[in-house]
Amino acid sequence: MPTSLINSTTGATPAKAAMPTRYGRPDYQLAEALTKVSPQAQAKAKASSQDFEAVFLNSMFAQMTSGIKGDGPFGSTTGTGVWRSMLTEQYSKSFAKAGGVGISTDVYRTLILQQAKRAG
Repeated sequence: MPTSLINSTTGATPAKAAMPTRYGRPDYQLAEALTKVSPQAQAKAKASSQDFEAVFLNSMFAQMTSGIKGDGPFGSTTGTGVWRSMLTEQYSKSFAKAGGVGISTDVYRTLILQQAKRAG
């Protein structure tokens, strides 16, 4: 009976980590670097890269909406600017968490490669 690589609780072969890819091809350099970096540092790098992309997207969305006057649920009141800034911030966080435009993956890769270089 073949053993499953997914179900390691039944005494099967332990699951291997998925090979990271870059532009549709295996990224051996990142795979090697991930072995040198702790899981906590990987999680922190992932969060930092998503935050960086969210800041970039927020700047982009703020520029997109800067010329809009008087539209939206608040019309052209003094609260419109504050409301729009909070809305664009939430949009940018949602976009970055859902995958964004691809900036966070390159930032994450760079952070991991730098940490691996320092570690070994």
